[in-house]
Amino acid sequence: MKNFVSVAAWLVILLTLSACGGGGSTEPTPAPPSNPTPVIEPTDLGTDLSKIKPLYDANSILESGSRFVRDDGVLVTRIGDRGRDRHAKDNSLNDHYDHYLAHYWQYRTARIQLEDYVLTGKSLIRATFITEAQLGAREFRVWFWGRNTTGQFHFNPQKDESKVSPDESGVVFVDKGTFNENFEKISDEGIQHKYSLNIVNQWKNGGQFQPELSPGTNMEFEVSQFLLNPPAGSRLNYYGTSFVYVVGQLGVAPFEWQRGVENDGGSNDGTPIPKKGLLGGQTSLGYNYTNEPAGRFMQMATNLSHENAQPFVEGRRVHHTNFEDGSHDERHDNPIWEEQVGKLGGRYINHSCAACHVRNGKALVADVGEPLNSWVFLVGDENGDPHPDLGNVLQIDQTGAITHEGSVALGPWTELDNGLRTPNYVFSNAQPAQFSARIAPQLVGLGLLEAVSEATILEWLDENDANNDGISGRASVVIDPETDEQRLGRFGYKAATFSVKHQAASAFNTDMGVMTSMLPNPDCGSQQTDCGETGVELGDNEVNKLVKYLSLLGVGARRDYDNLAGETLFSDAGCAQCHRPTMTTSEYHPLEELRNQTIYPYTDMLLHDMGPGLADNLAQGSASGAEWRTAALWGLGHAENVMLGDSKGNDTISLSRNINDINRIGYLHDGRARSIEEAILWHGGEAQASKLFYENMPQDDKDELLAFLRSL
Repeated sequence: MKNFVSVAAWLVILLTLSACGGGGSTEPTPAPPSNPTPVIEPTDLGTDLSKIKPLYDANSILESGSRFVRDDGVLVTRIGDRGRDRHAKDNSLNDHYDHYLAHYWQYRTARIQLEDYVLTGKSLIRATFITEAQLGAREFRVWFWGRNTTGQFHFNPQKDESKVSPDESGVVFVDKGTFNENFEKISDEGIQHKYSLNIVNQWKNGGQFQPELSPGTNMEFEVSQFLLNPPAGSRLNYYGTSFVYVVGQLGVAPFEWQRGVENDGGSNDGTPIPKKGLLGGQTSLGYNYTNEPAGRFMQMATNLSHENAQPFVEGRRVHHTNFEDGSHDERHDNPIWEEQVGKLGGRYINHSCAACHVRNGKALVADVGEPLNSWVFLVGDENGDPHPDLGNVLQIDQTGAITHEGSVALGPWTELDNGLRTPNYVFSNAQPAQFSARIAPQLVGLGLLEAVSEATILEWLDENDANNDGISGRASVVIDPETDEQRLGRFGYKAATFSVKHQAASAFNTDMGVMTSMLPNPDCGSQQTDCGETGVELGDNEVNKLVKYLSLLGVGARRDYDNLAGETLFSDAGCAQCHRPTMTTSEYHPLEELRNQTIYPYTDMLLHDMGPGLADNLAQGSASGAEWRTAALWGLGHAENVMLGDSKGNDTISLSRNINDINRIGYLHDGRARSIEEAILWHGGEAQASKLFYENMPQDDKDELLAFLRSL
């Protein structure tokens, strides 16, 4: 194999709250682990950071065309959408908005285009939308009202040929066939249908007042998909996402809304969230008003382009597919994906991506004595080299009659005198001389972090603490398994993978035993003889769609963005020295949604020594056992709800919730911290001074700081 380190816990980021603060204080001696062993140091690659090859540069091929100004001055905005169960403001128990219905990837996405003529002096926005199958009713709801129902809009035009009033404009059927990314027909073959609507006035009081369109007006709209006879699935009627478009501005805006408020003649459209609340830039999600907090990590980016709606849902199908039997894990009426049957293993950890990353969040901590099948255990021999009988990763399950590598269960916790706890593990076979345990992390924001340029990350590099602030962030350098070039490590608990694709391929390889073109060789120890065949099992088409899905998940907007007290304390404590508040993504990322975005991830993407308390005894690539990549903090306030689910969940995953799950919430790389505060108290090493600063805060200040973290 190439000089490449297999990765743990597939798919990125996590809530380790690692590395905030500065040095200068004496660190208390932690309680010893139950099986202390020396910490192995990282491999010295002799790396010259100037040789790091950027992922993207001026020669990268860029997707474009979703937001632009035409030569005639018309503003053009194009977005993608999916079918929804109900409306964005429906909040009763049986109304669902965020979840995904059966067959969601089959004929149930839409491409929407807004042509805004207002700045040219004409009161006109022409809306065009293309569906994957024919519609029966044609609904394009505009200008939210909500006076009688939470799905009520002032203007709800129907078919142009059956409109009630000549003062209305109706939805016109334009053509049928196949249409390209510019909404142009390229073939008579196909069942895509194109429709259009002219919006010429702002409607108020159900149309009693119809002033002309003016720049700066918020226009909330929703495209329903009432299918006539789709080729797959039996359900016909779907609603759509609520979007807010600001007249005279490109793009759609993540929005907030106050239930029950009416003003200006009944106008009640959503309002764009200020930039300071947009943690993920324009990918950020508006707030949820349907009482479905568990779905916050599963949504399309708000600025998802018209080209990427269908790849997004098809990539989501990959994420939720069982590679043993081809089933989809959410709903029994989803069809079997026959093409993926039998690709699991020989050796593996779990059968699908979503089996570990439930609702794209962290895995719950197991009960004592339970097997750890949502974890990854990196393993090594006495020298930290790949284990001769296990390879790089302990794969706890297998298909067929091959040698079982063994399993791991959670042993009794070691309770420390300071109220914290450390995990113990029970291996069914001999315990590896060196190992590192990693629980499955959350998945939002990955594409944005990939889109940050190497130069932006490396400007915070300070390997030898030249400024004497106690912080010495180091870069993780990873060898590209396809090109042998040096890349900047970004993802995983120790930044051992360099791109979303690399992370996904690594997870397929070790966690599911599914080979890809990037990693076609199974994980295999030097003494193992039954590791399986080399070769591509999952094609690039499916892998690339999964990468788009993971890259284009929306990041939840910050709540309570005007409350700055906790954020100020966060900075005062030195946390922002590593949890870097803001960055701007590169202009060269291929995905238009991710380019030139001002984001607030609260990470520097570098490795930091977190002290002996959090250290494991196995190095990984550039990182020692004590070094961890600074975790991004966006999504932290949603993590508990995502892990636990909510009362409105009605899919098979939600219905399997357990009343004891509240006791299984865990933070950090191994779930040892039962709360955000416990995660802070585990900070040591470079973050020791910050932890002590926090410990010495008055309780009111601690509460403010924790409230800030929960707002992310």
